[in-house]
Amino acid sequence: MDEKTDFDPLQDPQVERIISKLAYSPSESDDDQVASLFPGFRFDVRLVAGITPIEKNGPLDFFVDRPKGMRGWIVNLTVDGTGQVFEGEQQFTVGAGDLLLFPPEAAHFYGRAEGAEKWWHRWIYFQPRAFWKPWLDWGTQVDGVHLLRHRDEGKFSELFRLFVEVEGWSQRQDALSLDLAFNRLEHILLSCARLARDARNSPEVVDERVLAACAMISRDLARPIGVREVADHVCLSPSRLSSLFRKYMGTGVVQWRDAQRVQYAMQLLRISGVPIKSLSQMVGYDDPLYFSRVFRRHTGMSPRHFRERHTEILPVAQKEGNAGETL
Repeated sequence: MDEKTDFDPLQDPQVERIISKLAYSPSESDDDQVASLFPGFRFDVRLVAGITPIEKNGPLDFFVDRPKGMRGWIVNLTVDGTGQVFEGEQQFTVGAGDLLLFPPEAAHFYGRAEGAEKWWHRWIYFQPRAFWKPWLDWGTQVDGVHLLRHRDEGKFSELFRLFVEVEGWSQRQDALSLDLAFNRLEHILLSCARLARDARNSPEVVDERVLAACAMISRDLARPIGVREVADHVCLSPSRLSSLFRKYMGTGVVQWRDAQRVQYAMQLLRISGVPIKSLSQMVGYDDPLYFSRVFRRHTGMSPRHFRERHTEILPVAQKEGNAGETL
């Protein structure tokens, strides 16, 4: 799956499979691949990816309407046909090669454009890693939704291949496959950030002192470290470091550190049977209850609940050993 393959978006095998399932019994299928295309599907913190092949008068030919958006992010690549986003003065259309990025809580209203026979689009729902923040601002926005247009066939083919690989790796149940899916998603977001930068023709470089602060924090997430210590390390005052951090990373130093710790904790929860009380210390929190509150604030669920959703990757003995945890 790591080998580069030439993909023809119009010959995507997933389209035929999805259309066949919808034609068979769209209302009764509990397959996530189909269920996620309909209103009411519950997206959780894991990465979810797929393709929505909307055909005129087909079962998917309706407008998605989420006025309050979602908890996570969605990146969307139009494969074929024409889609419509929003209505009224904010309305615009997207065609093959165009990308959309919906931040959390940004309103969703999109579907097949009037007059178009189809709108096929690949999508990825995800919770970003903390250091991705600079890559999630594409400049051009319409009502909070980022838009990136380009018609470069080579880049389109490359992005399509990456979207397909994200879906393939995300459907596997082991933690390393999920990491590979995030690796491909990171490639997509980096490519889009570069395209957006080239379109603006005004590259912005993250301040090296901010990068040095991030590296210091990341080297040992379990060590208690304050803003003043980090600021001293990069020869800045705490207030100046905080200001630069918010400018380039979009969040505060402590919030960024907590997000890194939560990402590390999620990895440990997926691949190990370490008790949550011990795990909290491994990621820098002496108080397990406080760790649980921080984890819930970032993911929307407790560490125990998160682990329950990923127990299929743990040996039976480890599952049984964790059964009494309550955090």
